[in-house]
Amino acid sequence: MPTKIAAGNWKMNGTQAEMPQAHLIAEAAAAWAGVTLLCPPATLLARMSVETSGPALKLGGQACHRAPRGAHTGDISAPMLAGAGATYCLAGHSERRTDHGETDADVAAQIEAIWAAGMTAILCIGETLDQREAGRTLDVLRDQLDGSLPPRATAGNTVVAYEPIWAIGTGKVASPAQVAEVHDVLRADLTDRIDGGAEISLLYGGSVKAGNAAELFALSNVDGALVGGASLTAEDFVPIVEALAES
Repeated sequence: MPTKIAAGNWKMNGTQAEMPQAHLIAEAAAAWAGVTLLCPPATLLARMSVETSGPALKLGGQACHRAPRGAHTGDISAPMLAGAGATYCLAGHSERRTDHGETDADVAAQIEAIWAAGMTAILCIGETLDQREAGRTLDVLRDQLDGSLPPRATAGNTVVAYEPIWAIGTGKVASPAQVAEVHDVLRADLTDRIDGGAEISLLYGGSVKAGNAAELFALSNVDGALVGGASLTAEDFVPIVEALAES
């Protein structure tokens, strides 16, 4: 069975003042057997690793450079993230692809770097509204898998997160039928291309909230969520974790 994962991506949010929220989320994480994961800004990672230490709450990076070290001002490497306490790292988030021009080849190289540092990669894929309306969703997602996912992917080193770009931070959510269709196709595709692909966790992301979490987690092949804004406070994130625990 794929592992259930409730992952929170704090993006460019969070200062020392927000640390109490991480403590509250860590307390909630101890109440179930699945994975609760927070990806804070890198400036908080080491402190959160120390102050929320324990097996319940996992920590992840939001992005990394493809190289382990070097003259790359402002970047952060996978070994640096792992050294600060991360065991997961996102790769290919649409905001990185859009804001930083990251290509599928860049993402594939980053995933290799994540694996080399001993972490699990969370590959993010998703379509734009124009691509959805043109009926190209499944083709776009398959192309992103082809270009971004290295052949050494396994259930032990990789998670895949489907995030329709038009639903990220907009309040819009793909319909249950749309989510189920995509996740069923992704499951079949991963099973065909990867030994053990049936065990890779598939997360849905895109304005996931307490009010829609249970409905989403009841769908086939939805093994959890990658949550943005609603992961910033325990008040919003803990009900999502609880909904996943009950699914």
